[in-house]
Amino acid sequence: MSLTRATHAHYHFKPYNVGRWLIWGLYAAALIVAPLLWTSSLSHTMLSQIGIGIIACLAYNVLLGQGGMLSFGHAVYSGLGSFLAIHTLNQVSNGALAVPVSLIPLVGGLAGLAFALLFGWVSTKKSGTPFAMITLGLGELIWSMSLMLPEFFGGEGGISGNRVVGQPVMGITFGPQIQVYYLIALYCFISTALLFALTRTPLGRMLNAVRDNPERVEFVGYNTQWVRFLAFMISGFFAGVAGGLGALNFEIVTAEVVGALRSGGYLLFTFLGGATFFFGPIIGAVLMVLAGVLLSELTQAWLLYLGLIFLFMVMYAPGGIASLIMMNLRVAAYGKLGRLWTSYLALAGTALAMLMGAAAMIEMLYHHQLNEALGPVLRFAGVTLNSAGVDAWLGSTMLLLLGLGLFELARRQFKREWDQIQEEIEKEIKRREAL
Repeated sequence: MSLTRATHAHYHFKPYNVGRWLIWGLYAAALIVAPLLWTSSLSHTMLSQIGIGIIACLAYNVLLGQGGMLSFGHAVYSGLGSFLAIHTLNQVSNGALAVPVSLIPLVGGLAGLAFALLFGWVSTKKSGTPFAMITLGLGELIWSMSLMLPEFFGGEGGISGNRVVGQPVMGITFGPQIQVYYLIALYCFISTALLFALTRTPLGRMLNAVRDNPERVEFVGYNTQWVRFLAFMISGFFAGVAGGLGALNFEIVTAEVVGALRSGGYLLFTFLGGATFFFGPIIGAVLMVLAGVLLSELTQAWLLYLGLIFLFMVMYAPGGIASLIMMNLRVAAYGKLGRLWTSYLALAGTALAMLMGAAAMIEMLYHHQLNEALGPVLRFAGVTLNSAGVDAWLGSTMLLLLGLGLFELARRQFKREWDQIQEEIEKEIKRREAL
């Protein structure tokens, strides 16, 4: 009888997490429906890049958000994965290999894994600032090699390929962009699911522990360097998958894919999205593509705007956009979000005024420096500005200063209301715990 009781004591009923199934279902539905809602060729290209960016940023966040490892050279693994994938694609086109085009991204993933195995063993021997400097040095090393080995990297012209090879399977040739998008969407969903599952494994939990308190992890008998090394290899594999998908999508790979600009983009947008939350890099990947494709078409100063946005996010929301969403969801869960809508409107209005003033000055400065031959007059936000006139500069300065002053007043009022609501929430939590 005691044995039967002991046996039955190990069985527990665990209900399905309906919310998690709903979120994953909506995520899959969004990937499927998106190209049907936005049907232009530009939209399909952007959606494809977003899918690739999601995998790359989630892979990078295995290091930054989950492991606390700041890497300045992670484009090495996605970039080398791209080069190995495009070379493999060319071998398939020549008939030297019999690999389905749909599996080419896995070649990139294996390449990323191999180079992460090689470089990661050196990098992960250190942590913190030394780790960051080692990754920066390795990134610059590979970038310099791309200029010295044109046989592999293709020189300035890069390596091109043709993804339409072999006999069509069920009518799929990967010629139309929408077919490539759905291949990317499939890899994106599977990669997202696997990387989320990693966070629930003992390795994922131990990686968080190494991030938070490596001394205690060493004390209980774990090798922190080995944990970081395993995470580095996993991150390199998925970065290589993203690189392989990029090679298929663009059918050309140039040396810039291993450059510091690409590594900095992963870091910047993963941070902006929210490195401490799993879905933060997904937001960052969307922003990365929108900034690189749309914002760069609107203004020549788009990199300056990105730098300013990064500066303000570090100052006012270091947790990224994901942290802002989660904090407001917490407030909404206690029914107190309605008390903040006037403060949000005030913040948005004053921030917009400040942004318009600063943007007008930036655009006039760029126009004066880069488009002087076109004359001093330019159009900005539907308004004609004269970059050589005093009135435009004075008006923009006044708008900037007025917006800045009002924004500070609105921010202080918002902070008082926010702190009061947080106190009320804490009291409510304690009251519920007491019951």
